[in-house]
Amino acid sequence: MIFLAMLIMGAVIGFVGAGGAGVTIALLTLAFQVPIHTAVAVALAAMTFTMLSGAYSHFREREVEVPTGLAMGLGGVMGAFIGANVSNLLPAPFLRTMTAIMLCASALLLYTKVYQAEWLSRRFHPRQELLTGGKLYRLGIITGMVNGFLSGAFGIGAAAFIQITLMVLFGVSLLKSIGTCMMIILPMSAAGGLGYFFTGHLDLWIFIQTLTGQAIGAWFGAKYTHLAPLPLLRFAIVATPTIGGLSLLLM
Repeated sequence: MIFLAMLIMGAVIGFVGAGGAGVTIALLTLAFQVPIHTAVAVALAAMTFTMLSGAYSHFREREVEVPTGLAMGLGGVMGAFIGANVSNLLPAPFLRTMTAIMLCASALLLYTKVYQAEWLSRRFHPRQELLTGGKLYRLGIITGMVNGFLSGAFGIGAAAFIQITLMVLFGVSLLKSIGTCMMIILPMSAAGGLGYFFTGHLDLWIFIQTLTGQAIGAWFGAKYTHLAPLPLLRFAIVATPTIGGLSLLLM
């Protein structure tokens, strides 16, 4: 049943082009009564493999700012591993609530990017030139640790937060922010997954079902992204994390 549910979830993830870690957590905990710590561990570990193919594809297309990705990725690894170990100490109800809040915050940011792009550009002026030198690595490690901690502690990919950070603080273009974001999330989710594995929360059988179902479903879902009407695609991008976050928060 988990495999079949993740097959459908993978199709949704492939359609909207999002990692779906937070929605995976909501589905596992609400539909299958998987403990929240285990659900977070499975979602992060599965996201590692999802990001692997995406990051490689963008790298081949030269859509990745490698120095920026390395700087934030290094900080993200440290932050995610620390976050996973901190999460192990949190009571399940508190962790569930915080994961829901982070999902809702991510959905709000996605809504602003998709529907209020002009307002966002007036409030947050993207850096015009690419950040380089020592400041790149100092700022990259700090922001990477913050995003990595949020990802490792609460099981979200933090893609929306990372992309905004890349454009506003590091001067990465919109197109390259997507590929660079995947490069950053890849080691971040791997470090978070390892952190949960060492604390005994990663259920390998649930992980295999989740990863296999989402990989197959995402392959089919991605085929319909370019065929869907733009209003439907925009709605789905925002609605997916919103439903996951509100479900965790209210049910």
